[in-house]
Amino acid sequence: MNSPLGAGLPDAGRPTLLRHAPYTWQPYIQLARLDRPIGWWLLLLPCWWASLLASVVRHSPPNLWHLALFLIGAVAMRGVGTTYNDFIDRDIDAKVERTRNRPLASSRVSPQAAIGFLAALILVGLAVLVCFNRFTLLLAPASLVIVAIYPLMKRITFWPQAVLGLAFAFGALVGWAAEMGSLAWPPVLLYLGGICWTIGYDTIYALQDIEDDLVAGVKSTALRFGAHVREGVGAFYVLAFGFIGAALFAAGAAHGFGLLGWLCLGAHFIWQIARLEPADGNLALRLFRSNRDAGLIFAAGLAAQAILQITSSAG
Repeated sequence: MNSPLGAGLPDAGRPTLLRHAPYTWQPYIQLARLDRPIGWWLLLLPCWWASLLASVVRHSPPNLWHLALFLIGAVAMRGVGTTYNDFIDRDIDAKVERTRNRPLASSRVSPQAAIGFLAALILVGLAVLVCFNRFTLLLAPASLVIVAIYPLMKRITFWPQAVLGLAFAFGALVGWAAEMGSLAWPPVLLYLGGICWTIGYDTIYALQDIEDDLVAGVKSTALRFGAHVREGVGAFYVLAFGFIGAALFAAGAAHGFGLLGWLCLGAHFIWQIARLEPADGNLALRLFRSNRDAGLIFAAGLAAQAILQITSSAG
């Protein structure tokens, strides 16, 4: 049996997973946003960028084991963030058309059950984390502090997207630390680029909710930029492109496929800005989701460069 509410969230993609999942699982799939993989993709990509950049620097092949661990960790930690966010925002979500059918807002999951589910997801994330070196084990939990304060920011500042960026881009530090056992300028610059990227794409996402946010008293950069939202998103995409490029140059990796991937990432940013129509919520959602492809383009460039270096050395 399928839940009519489970398939009805306006911002969900094709509800294939929900259609085939047992009825009792559906609210938890929605809590963890497993029906909307774009969230964990955007959390995962900075991890992959940093890990692959480290491979380019070390002239080593991509660490497939670590890349797989980051995938599992991103899915779990995305679930941690969304479950916690929905728990904190359950009263606000009930007032917003796009979110009123979320499991906690619609009372399909109790607060107590959500807390138990949250604990289970944290354990999965911890199981992944202990597979890495000690430095990474000490570094990664700092992101949970950012995750904890993020839902509160939309109540007090027009810049919650900046706090979200601090959390979503944190993988740039973790991915490098997992390979190198330390930090350096390249991952820091990559982190700054990821923060700016997140502010840009989440501002686009927030365009869907402007009217409801005004009613609910929720703040966002989409509201802050107002009629200048295209310029605002464009400015942060320029900063993201600049910081990510600086990371490549600082790592001595601004060549070959890595450089090509970076230029293609910039071209994707330009395409998004050219297409953006602030009044078109459906288009905003499509552009937001397209950032998975933008991030994968850059990751593919770094992976190709790492592999090319190995094959060239072997030849």
